[in-house]
Amino acid sequence: METAFALLEQGDLETITIAGLTRAAGYSVGAFYARFRSKDEFFEAMLAEHVAERMAIRNRLFRTLPDDELVKALIVDLVTSYWRRRRFWQAALIRGARDPALWTPVRRLGRAFADALVSRISARIRRPLTSAEKANVRFAFQIARGAINNAIINRPGPLSMGRTAFIDNLERAFRLVSGYDRLMGLDKRRAPSTRAPVES
Repeated sequence: METAFALLEQGDLETITIAGLTRAAGYSVGAFYARFRSKDEFFEAMLAEHVAERMAIRNRLFRTLPDDELVKALIVDLVTSYWRRRRFWQAALIRGARDPALWTPVRRLGRAFADALVSRISARIRRPLTSAEKANVRFAFQIARGAINNAIINRPGPLSMGRTAFIDNLERAFRLVSGYDRLMGLDKRRAPSTRAPVES
């Protein structure tokens, strides 16, 4: 799978041949077809691998990081991982638009991240979040994923995804929309930031 992810960063999925893929991975074409019926089925396996990786990373971040570092780490990881595999993700977005069923595991992944943060906040503040508070957390994730997807597909600017300021601004937006700092009592410790960070 890693070979396929690496090849995809050099060209489009449509231009990668089965022969080229298997040659780069050190396997035969026959070995490929013994496991996959088509390049489409192989891409679905890549997407499943991506989802499994993202879940493992999510579990590690939630297990190891303190509350005041979690949001920054989530946003940094989200942006850098999708930027690193931007051509793969671009292909996934295009295919997902054509085949909504392909997008089902990705939707589940997004919900799982939001559910984990809702649970974390509820456990820390020792009460269930209200419907409005849950909706804010979920929408903050939607905004983050939407900004990343838009940056990969359209590159609208003013900040490009490979810039530190993109991460800083996305983190700031996430904190504001989710209400994370207020809910967790971190707003008393963090100096409020009303200015957008300078692009770097």
